[in-house]
Amino acid sequence: MLQTLIIDDEKNNRNKIRELLEHHFPNVQVVGEADGVKTGLESIINLTPELVLLDIRLLDGDAFDLLNQLGQINFKIIFITAYEEYALKAIKFSALDYLLKPVLLDDLKAAIAKAETQILKELNLQLVELSHNLKVSQNKRIVLKTVDKLHFIPINEIMRCEADKNYTTFFLADSKKIVVSGTIKDYEDILSEQGFYRLHKSHIVNLSYIKSYEKADGGTVILSDGSHVPVALRKKNQLIELFNKL
Repeated sequence: MLQTLIIDDEKNNRNKIRELLEHHFPNVQVVGEADGVKTGLESIINLTPELVLLDIRLLDGDAFDLLNQLGQINFKIIFITAYEEYALKAIKFSALDYLLKPVLLDDLKAAIAKAETQILKELNLQLVELSHNLKVSQNKRIVLKTVDKLHFIPINEIMRCEADKNYTTFFLADSKKIVVSGTIKDYEDILSEQGFYRLHKSHIVNLSYIKSYEKADGGTVILSDGSHVPVALRKKNQLIELFNKL
């Protein structure tokens, strides 16, 4: 399912787009709506969509104000607007498409198909890289800074990480826990290169410690220490595909 967020300042427009998606796009799931820069930012951070259908003019600014405030754009963008003159500016943000209102169904189908194709290609590249990293010897260490100490931890001794607002807890193979200041995103890039995978917005696991996987709902991963880690619904198929490649 393609997790999709609709951002448009007019509720009537949001409703029309939602109806189109619900009636014609069985692989698309609308995870939320927003009407402005502030609400759009909050929705993107909290919902982590894969695709954003974005209007130009918003209640408290415009789409480019919103995008400029994001540190990193980790989703695909399709602009849906009544204004033609912003098309070139949209290219700066690598927009997949630029659709004019009223939206034609065929145009929306083509744009969403493009989003699905790009996301699948990127996922396949990530899975190949992750599979490779799992087979590479993990001799690297990571420095974890707490209030009174620097911890030099072999990365292969980290079983998982769990987010708690602006803090991250590292769970080690010897049952120790280390709580550090910093969001889980701060560590995701480092760990993903060493055979870790982000199953959920609050959880990253070392795939080497996975013992089993329960498929119900989004799913739950059970690690070798018996801990249960939830899998986000949108990550379920990705994880199964990864298991098939290992």
